[in-house]
Amino acid sequence: MADAVHGIEVGAKAVFTKQITNEDIRKFADASGDDQPLHLNAAHAARTRFKEPIAHGILSASVISAAIGTKLAPDKVVIYLSQNLRFRAPVKPGDTITATITATGLDLERNRVNLDTVVTNQDGAEVVTGDALVMVEPLS
Repeated sequence: MADAVHGIEVGAKAVFTKQITNEDIRKFADASGDDQPLHLNAAHAARTRFKEPIAHGILSASVISAAIGTKLAPDKVVIYLSQNLRFRAPVKPGDTITATITATGLDLERNRVNLDTVVTNQDGAEVVTGDALVMVEPLS
């Protein structure tokens, strides 16, 4: 595999799916300190454009990290270097979201992989899009 970074070729895909629960949102608020009422208070959220609580955007994007860290090259060390994100639609408790990452470019000398990143909900709607850069290393 002359045109691969530790087994990852252009076009390689990885997928990770997770249902987002109220408990996930509460735990994320606790871990991050972001306790904005839009995420945690139904009465407050009812007065917003969303009409009900929504997940934190970064919680929705975290499934990208899960796909990168657990599915892209599970027998290698994958180091997240950068991520660009566009939040396209809200994620609500009960939604099942799927991150699909696709290798779009390789830097063979530096062991880096460019990725297209897309998160969709159970209806196929894009909720987060973007691109990422990772470095891939073998386990020592």
